[in-house]
Amino acid sequence: MKHFCALLLCLGSLASWAQQAEAPSPPGAPIQTARTELLLDPYTDEVAVQTMPSDSAVVLLISRQPKLVGPMQYYFAQYRANLVLRHEQAVEIKDEYDLVRLCSEPGAVYALFRSRVMPGRVLVAAYNARGGQVHTQEFDTKQYRQLVSMRAVDGRLLATVTLADQLHQTVLLLDVATGRFQFLPSLYEPLTTELTSVMDAPAGRAEFILSQTNGRKQRLMLKQLSAEQGQLLRSEMVQTESERTLITAQLSPPQDTSARLLAGTYGLRGPQYAQGLFTTDLTAPPANPSDPRPALRFYDFRRLRHFFEYLNPAKEARLRTRSARRDEREEAPLRWHYRLLLHELLPQPGGGYTLVAEVYYPRYLYNSYGPSSVGSLGAFNNPGSMPQSYGVPGRTLIGIRTTHVLVCGFDRRGSLLWDNSYVVDSDLLHSELEEAVRTLTLPDGRIVLAYLLDNELHYKLINQGETGPNDLKVPIFTAGPGIKEKVLDTRQPDVQPLGERQYIASGFQRIQGERMPERQVFFLQTLEF
Repeated sequence: MKHFCALLLCLGSLASWAQQAEAPSPPGAPIQTARTELLLDPYTDEVAVQTMPSDSAVVLLISRQPKLVGPMQYYFAQYRANLVLRHEQAVEIKDEYDLVRLCSEPGAVYALFRSRVMPGRVLVAAYNARGGQVHTQEFDTKQYRQLVSMRAVDGRLLATVTLADQLHQTVLLLDVATGRFQFLPSLYEPLTTELTSVMDAPAGRAEFILSQTNGRKQRLMLKQLSAEQGQLLRSEMVQTESERTLITAQLSPPQDTSARLLAGTYGLRGPQYAQGLFTTDLTAPPANPSDPRPALRFYDFRRLRHFFEYLNPAKEARLRTRSARRDEREEAPLRWHYRLLLHELLPQPGGGYTLVAEVYYPRYLYNSYGPSSVGSLGAFNNPGSMPQSYGVPGRTLIGIRTTHVLVCGFDRRGSLLWDNSYVVDSDLLHSELEEAVRTLTLPDGRIVLAYLLDNELHYKLINQGETGPNDLKVPIFTAGPGIKEKVLDTRQPDVQPLGERQYIASGFQRIQGERMPERQVFFLQTLEF
């Protein structure tokens, strides 16, 4: 490589060594087919990884501290699925900018940078994955302050951002080719509003689902916008007149034109905690011609077979008994206190959709030394953003803890077919509200849930409602047959899906080899189910 050294372990030897490992492989364990190591140091270098399933590629944005003095040096490096380097391209980024996030669309990767010098100024570096060219574009937005989420469609970025007034958020449309930008007036909401979205790239449209509340009840508003100019094309409202309140939802992918399934969470009275799931088929005719609102189906968590499996069996049994007694006495149902982060709906090979939702809570460190920084619970609605801070004596937010993952299968009209869950390790803690568990849909319809913790890939194979183990894991192998090595430390572990059967694991590792000097590397590794 031109700018940094790398070691590529050959495809066959790594897979062979994985099969010859002394410890027996757990059921359905992935094959580790390729690995590459970059001689980078986490104390001086930074790496951001973006997988591109549609292009069977992995793109890295690498920043290196020069040996003497000078600004950080940035490079895009593109790898094939077998981790063979395809392109490498340097890009000049002014020293005032810090990388915020990557995103991609077929054929392109976008890196958004934020200026430390001028509030509201951002820079986008667009990498062409088919030709290897890089284009940069600055935007002086004035009002931009923090990125919440970002999607790409047809050469434009739709970024959900917080504004300078620290009270509102909106969607910022960035045209990377022309340098034009605009804040979309049809999406101007309080910070507590949650925005989710789906992209319809062939049609050049984006559809946003946003929550609207009066403090007691909450409804959902769906807005379809043109990705080219941000014009509002259509809007519709989903609400319920019962004591239930709708919290958040995901919409089925727009490629399926025969159905529009909306699936999400609902609460009782207040919009803070989820009581269960709801679904509605937006294409179905209303049951009552005088009431055009779509019919809603509700599924309380206690009606799900696997939801409470994260509890020990005795506690789960007591909870279900208590709930059943309240039903017999016709008392109000138990109020749950759960927060859920919804993944995008996954189409299933045989039809229908799967909803994956991570159950999480803010984790605090308690002390007696006075005011500390802690998150505003309302701001947890926005994936990818840290909550706003305010002083609370003796309590400090240290991260977001995921307890378990709920997986539900629905038919195309929203009827629940099955449910399952994945109880994750208690050490799975993230500094931001983001997807902690990554999903793959296998050709036979099974779903893989996986995350990387230290030097181990934890995973579960979901076969509809069948019960399965929650403790499957495999170590990340670092060398071929006959070579003994020990991973001393793993930093910034991550895993992202690539294609139907593959994950790409990544992170910094400190490795000690037998009779070899210790090495510090950034690794990429292919794992195939």
